[in-house]
Amino acid sequence: MAAVLVLFGGKSAEHEVSCESAATVAESLLAAGHEVTLVGIDLDGGWHLAEPSGRPLAPVGDRVSLSVPDGSLSHGGRLLDFDIVFPVLHGPFGEDGTVQGLLEVIGVPYVGAGVMASAVAMDKDVANRLLAQAGLPLPRGVVVSVDRYGPDTDAGLVAELGLPLFVKPASLGSSVGISKVTEDFQLPDALGTAFKYGHTAIVEEAVTAREIEVAGIDGPETSIPGEVVTVDWYDYEAKYRDDATDLLVPAPLTDEESETVRGLAGVAFETLGVEGLARVDFFFEEGGRGFLINELNTMPGCTSRSMFPLLWEATGVPNVELFDRLVRAAL
Repeated sequence: MAAVLVLFGGKSAEHEVSCESAATVAESLLAAGHEVTLVGIDLDGGWHLAEPSGRPLAPVGDRVSLSVPDGSLSHGGRLLDFDIVFPVLHGPFGEDGTVQGLLEVIGVPYVGAGVMASAVAMDKDVANRLLAQAGLPLPRGVVVSVDRYGPDTDAGLVAELGLPLFVKPASLGSSVGISKVTEDFQLPDALGTAFKYGHTAIVEEAVTAREIEVAGIDGPETSIPGEVVTVDWYDYEAKYRDDATDLLVPAPLTDEESETVRGLAGVAFETLGVEGLARVDFFFEEGGRGFLINELNTMPGCTSRSMFPLLWEATGVPNVELFDRLVRAAL
């Protein structure tokens, strides 16, 4: 068994989700017999020793210090022992390769994708280019940078993609900063919202489709597909707070459809060079283009409402086995 340092929180709009996910991971690893130390990163970047029994988990305990490059973690003059890090961090400053780079510098093994795959998957523009080059199907979209956004941009986007549209930050997750645009006049505000989270936004056609998700772990080994059914679209509230959102596991697909989407997920996993774990989200345009890749997440949510653990449980891999396997594979 290993001594696992679980990092959670972080300087991201997905901070709260990370805290919830880390509770699931920590409980599962403890049940598998591992030693677990929880360290929370606050919104200012400070590291804190967290109380494992606290719910919700919060980065509010005593400060800890990480020494670079020797990798020692100290608390009140005492060293904290750990063999491996499980960075349960969503979004920028955690899922985007920054923390992975730090762990590479100090020479500590960690769960999940490496520096390059983490950074590429977080940047939806770069990820989409690679996925398209590999021949994988994607919705139609246009990348807009804040530097080149001008008075003629809106009309061109509507003319090219039609309405409705979705506008999202190029480097974020959990549907943070995404807007649905149904009228021309809404587009400037939607882009303004996306630009609050980065210099680049992606404007995509609104696809009339079912939302299908597949989880992956090293191999790649893929889970059975699940389906998300929402009242409108799968925004942050629908993902984590709205009881009206239904998660259908397994998704009502034919055997052939299920095999197809699992195969596409595996190719996406390998195309972006992902290691450890991921969740690949699809639109399923029935009677049209079939499965279209929406995005790939290298540290998917692991809350009680999250698809990643639900899909694996339905595939026959419960949480205790799932997170134990991820730690052992990383070691």
